[in-house]
Amino acid sequence: MTAIPDQDTSGTLPEFPGVRAAACPFDPPPALQALQRDTPLTRVRLRDGGTVWLVTGYAEQKAVLSHPHVSSDITRPGYPLPILTPKRPDSSISFILMDDPEHHRLRRMVQGAFTVKRVEQMRPAVQRIVDDLIDDLLAGPKPVDLVEAFALPVPSLVICELLGVPYADHDFFQDNSKIIVKRDVSVEERAAAGGRLRQYLDGLVGDKLDRPGDDLLSKVAARVTAGELTRQEAAQMGVLLLVAGHETTANMIALGTLALLRHPDQLALLRGSEDPSLIAGAVEELLRYLNITHGGRRRVATEDIEVGGRLIRAGEGIIVANDIGNRDPEIFPAPDELDVRRDARRHVAFGFGVHQCLGQPLARMELQVAYGTLYKRIPTLTLATEFEKIPFKHDGQVYGVYELPVTW
Repeated sequence: MTAIPDQDTSGTLPEFPGVRAAACPFDPPPALQALQRDTPLTRVRLRDGGTVWLVTGYAEQKAVLSHPHVSSDITRPGYPLPILTPKRPDSSISFILMDDPEHHRLRRMVQGAFTVKRVEQMRPAVQRIVDDLIDDLLAGPKPVDLVEAFALPVPSLVICELLGVPYADHDFFQDNSKIIVKRDVSVEERAAAGGRLRQYLDGLVGDKLDRPGDDLLSKVAARVTAGELTRQEAAQMGVLLLVAGHETTANMIALGTLALLRHPDQLALLRGSEDPSLIAGAVEELLRYLNITHGGRRRVATEDIEVGGRLIRAGEGIIVANDIGNRDPEIFPAPDELDVRRDARRHVAFGFGVHQCLGQPLARMELQVAYGTLYKRIPTLTLATEFEKIPFKHDGQVYGVYELPVTW
């Protein structure tokens, strides 16, 4: 077991996060790829000057994410806070930044809405949403920005329906959620956006307390009535579900479409197939290949542990870079190739262990419907601008594109 110094006294440690190559914007940063070739665990320097363990190996990532002495609690000393996070996070943090038993207590209150069975019951409604939006695309002018006209509205409509949020307010929560997930905004701007969303959701929780409906937010409000949640906790849970429920899926729809347009042989396979298993497999491969949470999953060791032959001491921060884990050649042969026929189900795009993404069944189903419908109904879909002019979200915690001009 090898101990590594806490501080980068020589100033020679690699910096995280790295920069993606302009010629290969779908790939992790070249520096990250080089680190993975050298070692599955290494120390890196963050932009605020702190140092943490970076985990690049697939097996080591799963070991860290399932280790009983690795914490997701953002309030623990040593937790590697994102650079624009307040040094003392307030009490309105979400359960994904907590440990069991509190994490489990809060998560189980909403997890029933995201079971595979419940999600499959929503598939016809999601299909109608997708078809209606494509009808609008075909009837409207072109070229069109696929992000605004399709990628954002699909998950927004779905999560609004699930939570019981008026879709008329979607511009409000999209504008504020974009601020939360961008890197190039100040701490104050991010806090203000979070505050606006919490205030909005607090008002909705109040409405559900007075007039409950058949939606998830009403079920959360019922927990307030039962004394299991505070109203503040209910509002923050609503913020988490609202932002996570549309921001990540919207970026996957747009970025996945762009990746397929850049790989016409793979797009042709989807366009010409009526096999649901091929569509489902393509979703898993695109999740593996793109992995839009490119800032890594952050943790802190609560006791001394050994991972990959390295000693991680109690109180040391850890970042699990899932994007490079999904490119580990030991697990995925020719990992930098997009192959929709690959069995990519072992990817870690949704994390691993007790904190893996709660909404992954819903995200999978939405992507299956979107990818499985768009290219068949608009078979001549193509970019309406040069690829080099596409604005990628290099400044965000969630990777994607700001715009995707298309025509047909």
